[in-house]
Amino acid sequence: MLNRIIACGRMTADPELRHTQSGTAVASFSIACDRDFKNQDGSRDTDFLDVVAWRNTAEYANTYFSKGRAVIVTGRLQIREYTDKAGNKRRAAEIVADNLYPADSIRKEEKFTSLPDDDSNLPWNELP
Repeated sequence: MLNRIIACGRMTADPELRHTQSGTAVASFSIACDRDFKNQDGSRDTDFLDVVAWRNTAEYANTYFSKGRAVIVTGRLQIREYTDKAGNKRRAAEIVADNLYPADSIRKEEKFTSLPDDDSNLPWNELP
């Protein structure tokens, strides 16, 4: 059996990081994925996929991703059953993320610091 999913989309909100009672990090967010084809009127439909990430992946999502960032999510599809406040049985589909990858370039406000003009103290200058 195989349950593997790869999805690429833009984050609809900042990840929501929480911790379980035992201290395990869990982050939840959703991504908007445009479909590859256009409708008869020329527009594209969008699917909104819920994602949950655990442990280091949750911490990574919270640190490096925010609303609007394009992200590639790999993981498995999980169908979760629950009872709502009215007592009705419901089902929810979500991606349990194994890995997250940025799918866009770094924004201006997230630039890396530049290297100093004098690079004589950098480690690669000492190579044989």
